[in-house]
Amino acid sequence: MTPATAGAAVREAAQRIAAVSDTARLDAELLMAHAMGVERNLLLLGRMDDPVPAGFAALVEARLAHTPVAYLTGSRAFWTVELEVGPGALVPRADSETLIEAAVAHFADRAPASVLDLGTGPGTLLLAVLDHWPEANGLGIDRSPEALAYARRNAERLGVASRARFALGDWAAGVDARFDLVLANPPYIGTGEQLPHEVAGHEPAGALFAGADGLDAYRLLAPQLARLIAPGGIAAVEIGSTQAEAVSALLQDQGLSTRVEADLGGRPRAVIAG
Repeated sequence: MTPATAGAAVREAAQRIAAVSDTARLDAELLMAHAMGVERNLLLLGRMDDPVPAGFAALVEARLAHTPVAYLTGSRAFWTVELEVGPGALVPRADSETLIEAAVAHFADRAPASVLDLGTGPGTLLLAVLDHWPEANGLGIDRSPEALAYARRNAERLGVASRARFALGDWAAGVDARFDLVLANPPYIGTGEQLPHEVAGHEPAGALFAGADGLDAYRLLAPQLARLIAPGGIAAVEIGSTQAEAVSALLQDQGLSTRVEADLGGRPRAVIAG
């Protein structure tokens, strides 16, 4: 029998989605809010007794087929911004906020004037720091035209397009400048590692996998970073939770000093180099 209210439909959907997600209740609420065309907080504060909107059932079925929630709703919150995402773009993860937190701590009461985001995807890291520091300007580089299309739309919607440039490229090849802050979230999954179907089956492989040991992108990035960091600046590079020692060694071989920052779960998540 079809649930009579949005609240009942959310409860039923959460029970079903639990088979494919560790955040089933949240997933169901986000999908219901999207189907209603409202923010999740408005759904929870006063719309749970509304009729079930058309389209909700199809969203639930798509989630049960492992489609990422962000692809179904078309957006994902990150730091202080809401980013448009979809097929062809890596879904922003909360763990990546570790890089922003490290940058905020480093620059303290000043702002970086120039920011470079290597492998920018939908503009995740670059747009977060431009929103945090209104006086900063930045360049985002990615090898995916699809991802850059999301990044440019996100910059326009967030009102930072005048301070954000995006370019198609292979990491920092051809970049002849130094930046106060260099950010990078490269692929770091080994080609033989198993990932959840909603990740491996939907998100772009080029943003996930990096050779047998997951270190291929760092081997390319390490020789480039030293020439990109301005005096007093840093590079913040995301890593897999087991890669701190290997990535630190690659950067130290290029004459950089390093430290490791942990994410909220206490796992090594970023190498900070300068």
